[in-house]
Amino acid sequence: MQDFNRLFDSIFIQKRKYPKTDAFAAKENGVWRKYSTDDVIATANKVSAALLRLGVKPDDKIAIVSPNRPEWNITDLGILQIGAINVPIYPTISEHEYKFIFNDASIKYAFVSDAGLFRKISAIKPEVPSLQGIFSYDRVEGCDYFGDFVQSADSSYDAEIESLRNAVKPEQLATIIYTSGTTGNPKGVMLSHYNVVSNIKSVLPMLPLNEQKRVISFLPLCHIFERIVVYVYMLQGVSVYYAESLEKIADNLKEVKPHFFTSVPRLLEKVYIKLENAGAALEGWKKNLYAAAMDFAKNYDLEKDLAGGYSFTERLKRAVYDKLIYKKWREALGGQCEGICTGAAALNPLLARIFTCAGIPIMEGYGQTEASPVITVNPFDINRIKFGTVGVVIKDVEVKLEHREGMAEGEGEILVKGPNVMMGYYNRPDLTAETIRDGWLYTGDVGRFVEYKGQKYLKITDRVKELFKTSGGKYIAPQQIENKMKEIPYVEQIMVVGENRNYVTALIVPNFLNLSEWCLKNGISAKTQEEMVNNPEVKKLFQNYIDEKNKHFGQWETVKKFTLLPKEWSIETGELTPTMKVKRKVVNEKYKAEIDAMYA
Repeated sequence: MQDFNRLFDSIFIQKRKYPKTDAFAAKENGVWRKYSTDDVIATANKVSAALLRLGVKPDDKIAIVSPNRPEWNITDLGILQIGAINVPIYPTISEHEYKFIFNDASIKYAFVSDAGLFRKISAIKPEVPSLQGIFSYDRVEGCDYFGDFVQSADSSYDAEIESLRNAVKPEQLATIIYTSGTTGNPKGVMLSHYNVVSNIKSVLPMLPLNEQKRVISFLPLCHIFERIVVYVYMLQGVSVYYAESLEKIADNLKEVKPHFFTSVPRLLEKVYIKLENAGAALEGWKKNLYAAAMDFAKNYDLEKDLAGGYSFTERLKRAVYDKLIYKKWREALGGQCEGICTGAAALNPLLARIFTCAGIPIMEGYGQTEASPVITVNPFDINRIKFGTVGVVIKDVEVKLEHREGMAEGEGEILVKGPNVMMGYYNRPDLTAETIRDGWLYTGDVGRFVEYKGQKYLKITDRVKELFKTSGGKYIAPQQIENKMKEIPYVEQIMVVGENRNYVTALIVPNFLNLSEWCLKNGISAKTQEEMVNNPEVKKLFQNYIDEKNKHFGQWETVKKFTLLPKEWSIETGELTPTMKVKRKVVNEKYKAEIDAMYA
């Protein structure tokens, strides 16, 4: 990888080593349209030429506001290879946030996906003096079409593109990624080519990817996690198929039959809920068999299995479950999935056990946008996965823990040093100085190291800012309590509350599919979600489960009261960030009355 120093080098390395007929592929009019390696390079060059024709210069900021599609990555390559800076932005944020980011970064041109996003960006254009034009990947009335934009370029710019490409240095700013903060305005993380390239080089040896593999991409490319993975795919000659949408991901998985993909825990939780519902819909011996297979997977002990600790009877049972149940789970993911890499939030170890038992290993990793992003990852080796941890520290990166009051023995804030640490926050030297001290990135996450097979595995225990103290002076780590409660089959979402209060409580959004099935089975008449959460028998059901889970915690950590909420939290309604993390401040404010009632 000596010739890989800038992000756009990835596609040229693919052309030299693994030229593909399906470097990228996406559904168009119901058919998978494939883009060869040569197609990608030719179109990226046209993007560069068309931008130069418009007067774009090195260091100009260009925004991409779009769901995943081939044009996203092609535009990215075209921007970067002329020394301009890509500012990727979530398609789901508010008008206020768009206005702030566009003005803060002085965006010159923007690429959007469709009519809805064109309307959003057009609405703020009068208040963004720097914004000179908008281009849409779909044909949209009143908007310049991407297809016409690239065709406006000609070969007269080839020499200039080559000169600019050669002039781009690894230490130059490549991208500004605005993080989805839970409070205040977003912060622009500045990452150089060197930051991200160093991270890719450290991660590459841990992933079993080659030119025979296919993957499906659906996590947002505007988030550095999925974006870095696509650069890895290009370098390794992996074919990238873009999911149509989250609603159609199930169909796309069966069509593409991917060998690998990345995910976030929230999506895996939804898959798990569907598996639970599938079992609940069965009857008779089939229902009993499914329940036994699910129970075996929930209690699966990988270390015991690897050590040959399962009895003949247990191994026989698993073989039967695999043939009759787990095989169908794998087929739902396309039938060829060799593993899933998850990050962005804590994964419940229960999910790791279930999927791995079913022959779909889950590799959990940890990172931050400010670290380009990967810091640790579980090795892609069934013999070295450690459930409940985020893996080992990657090559060329250092991690140390800084202990603080309220943290358990052996815990500390996770500090990171290495070539992957960001250049700083755009226009915010004050925040940069707070976050990077003596070369160490203060992540704001709390963790501890766990010894396993001669290596240190990192375990995330909470966020520094989310640790809170009860009025009795006891510290609470809410994430640990929430993850345990999520094992309850009727819990969809949960947020633990109790800062400066005399006991811990929780807001819970039920899994209404499971709950409605339970109501039907138990003769409870509840037609709406509102009626379900207010039903005394439903509350009793939850109380029994919570009492059982409370046994895993100290008396001061137990959930004393809870409130069931009738509506799921979402990105659109404001309770979740684009990476599906709960915005605790928003939830606290939105449900203040419900929280206060639990302490009345």
